[in-house]
Amino acid sequence: MFPINRPRRLRQNSQLRRMVQETVLTANDLIYPLFAVPGNAIAKEVKSMPGVYQLSVDKIVEEAKEVYDLGIPAIILFGIPTDKDNDATGAWHDCGIVQKAATAVKQAVPDLIVIADTCLCEYTPHGHCGYLEVGDLTGRVLNDPTLELLKKTAVSQANAGADIIAPSYDGWFCYLHSSGFRRGRF
Repeated sequence: MFPINRPRRLRQNSQLRRMVQETVLTANDLIYPLFAVPGNAIAKEVKSMPGVYQLSVDKIVEEAKEVYDLGIPAIILFGIPTDKDNDATGAWHDCGIVQKAATAVKQAVPDLIVIADTCLCEYTPHGHCGYLEVGDLTGRVLNDPTLELLKKTAVSQANAGADIIAPSYDGWFCYLHSSGFRRGRF
C-alpha cells in the first residue's frame, strides 16, 4: 500500500522548492519552428495549427529577428516547396527554400542558431522521404539511394548557413559521418 504519511518537507517554501526542482525550462531551451514557402510577403496560416504560419523568406527574416530579441537561441526551418519531383530537387538544390531562408536569416541575425530539417518527404510527390521502387504503391523507401539524396541535402543546407542539420531518417547520420561529411556543423 502507498505510504499513509506523505511528507511535504520539500514543498514548505518557494526557496526549498526552487532548490530541489528537477527541471527548469527557460527561453534558452526553446527552438522556434518556421515553415518556409516561396514568394514575398506571404503569411499563410496553417489551419490545423492555429497561430502557426507558412512564411516567405522576407517574413521569416522578420520573425527570426523577433525570436532572437525574445532570447530564443534557435529556429528550425521546414521547407514547403512549390514544385515536387521524385528526386526531391527542392530539398538539396542550392536555391531550395530552406537554403534561401537559412542564408537570409544568417545574414540578418548571424548569432541566431539555424537548424535545417533535413527531410525529403515534403519535396516528393508521393510524400515519402526518399526514392521508391518504380511502380511501388506501398511506400517502401529505397534506403541506399535515398541516403545519397540526404547527403546532398545536408551539404547544401550546411553551405547555405545552417548551423545544425536535423536528421529525420534512420541511419543517415551514421552514413553521413562514415562518408566523410565534415563541415564542423555536427
